[in-house]
Amino acid sequence: MRNKAFSRTLKSSNWYRYGERGENGLIRVMGMTHDHKVVSDIPLERSLDEKYVWIWADFNEPAAEEAELLGSFFRFHPLAIEDCLHVLQRPKMDYYEDYQFLVLHALDPDTLGTVEVNLFIGDKYLVSFHQRRLREMNEAWENMLKRAHDRKVWVHGPYSAAYMVIDSLVDQYFPCVYAIEDELDELEKKGSQESVELLMNQVFDLRSRLLKLRRTIVPMRDLMYRILNSQHVQGDKEPRAYYADIHDHLLKLSEMIEADREMTADLRDSYISLNSNRMNGIMKTLTVITTVFMPLTLIAGIYGMNFVNMPELSWKYGYFAVIGLMAALGGWMILWFSKRGWFK
Repeated sequence: MRNKAFSRTLKSSNWYRYGERGENGLIRVMGMTHDHKVVSDIPLERSLDEKYVWIWADFNEPAAEEAELLGSFFRFHPLAIEDCLHVLQRPKMDYYEDYQFLVLHALDPDTLGTVEVNLFIGDKYLVSFHQRRLREMNEAWENMLKRAHDRKVWVHGPYSAAYMVIDSLVDQYFPCVYAIEDELDELEKKGSQESVELLMNQVFDLRSRLLKLRRTIVPMRDLMYRILNSQHVQGDKEPRAYYADIHDHLLKLSEMIEADREMTADLRDSYISLNSNRMNGIMKTLTVITTVFMPLTLIAGIYGMNFVNMPELSWKYGYFAVIGLMAALGGWMILWFSKRGWFK
């Protein structure tokens, strides 16, 4: 029924062959034949030939007129098309009459920002749509070309291609998490060599990056859990096993992120405690100095009042006696503080 609807639109639409662009977009199509051979560089208008068991059409940085093909050629639901054009959506899966619509997130390794990837999965086709050029999509495409002769790939068709796309996206999460863990290890090693203020800034930067990763990975994990519990996937155990493997990877990533967040929290608390201890040491030193000089200041204040009748002022050794008393008193107080452990 859908193929007939596609065919009715061929005469009134402008189709893009493999490698042809609109303003800045590219559509590439591969097809799997009945004799287990993969054919790439298929013109879009020929993708409906009966010789293809199923096809994969990839919309790579599509221009506006190319994006319109989602509705005019493939006849996808307007709400799904709207989700493709209005980024960024939360990772999700929607069911339509004869296809499933997935919203996935790729990671930009430089900024840890998200790039949306949309998949339309039907019984005889996979349509991928992304508005930025992604290395992960190229890797999945090349992997599909290499493994197309595998009977498992041929039998499971679009679900195998979708698995390769999702697996490629998730694999790119690991280097980002490993890079943060390496920075945490370095930060832990040089903790006593740099100022607390600089270390705290680095810790908060790492926590911010971990939060960005968490916002991407946790929704993807929840999406994979929903896919695994979907009746559409449960019907075939083998594809479900592959998707379960992706879910395990996302669980591992989630646990790594939570462990790293706990480590940064511990480092933050340690640096705060270290800074507090240093401040306490400084305050203790100032307190000792102030306490030692308090009685000396009292003595100096008494003999600085300039009363007329002060017998000590006329004593020949009065000055030396007062200086000696002040020195002895100060030395005794320092010795007393030392025995009390104030200088440890």
